[in-house]
Amino acid sequence: MNQNGMNMSNLSSASVERIMRTAGAERVSMNAIEAMADVLEDICMDLSKESVKLAKHAKRKTVKKEDVKLASKRIL
Repeated sequence: MNQNGMNMSNLSSASVERIMRTAGAERVSMNAIEAMADVLEDICMDLSKESVKLAKHAKRKTVKKEDVKLASKRIL
């Protein structure tokens, strides 16, 4: 969140709320949506960095599906 209390996540609150409702939540507060978006963004950043490392190790510039799959096993 920035100093004005606005969510700085790149993930839309609608998308995050949809995921939480799909997981079974009947109602979701805006604070919960913002907190989830922040956590998901952190996880995605870590996963992306690991995927890039794996692609570079394989002497590729392109991150492939297998990089993401292997990175997820290491990160999650």
